[in-house]
Amino acid sequence: MKDYKADLKKIYQTERLMLVLMIINFLASLALAIFSLVKLNPASSVIKVGYGDIGGYRDGSWTEFIAFPLLAILFGILHNFIAVRIFHKRGAGITKFFLITTSTLIVGTFIVLVRLVSQEG
Repeated sequence: MKDYKADLKKIYQTERLMLVLMIINFLASLALAIFSLVKLNPASSVIKVGYGDIGGYRDGSWTEFIAFPLLAILFGILHNFIAVRIFHKRGAGITKFFLITTSTLIVGTFIVLVRLVSQEG
């Protein structure tokens, strides 16, 4: 834990872009979690939860939709912890790449979620 705090202090002092990327990832994942929880519809017996093998949509229970808020929590919290650990082991360059990749995954998850929600009804 002492190394983690020291690494966060070093990131704050020397790597402002990385700090901004970490904040953006946290805020975007928070928005994803809120959006997916708002769109969670337990009143429906069947909703669209994924894509099928041939390109169609797959029906399922609303409980399968819980994967999206869990994924958002994983992106927002765990990936920032991993980023600090990568910074400690490998340096700033690979950490920035990791954070940009995480941002791309969050955007991709938003796109999938919006497409699935638009197919309901």
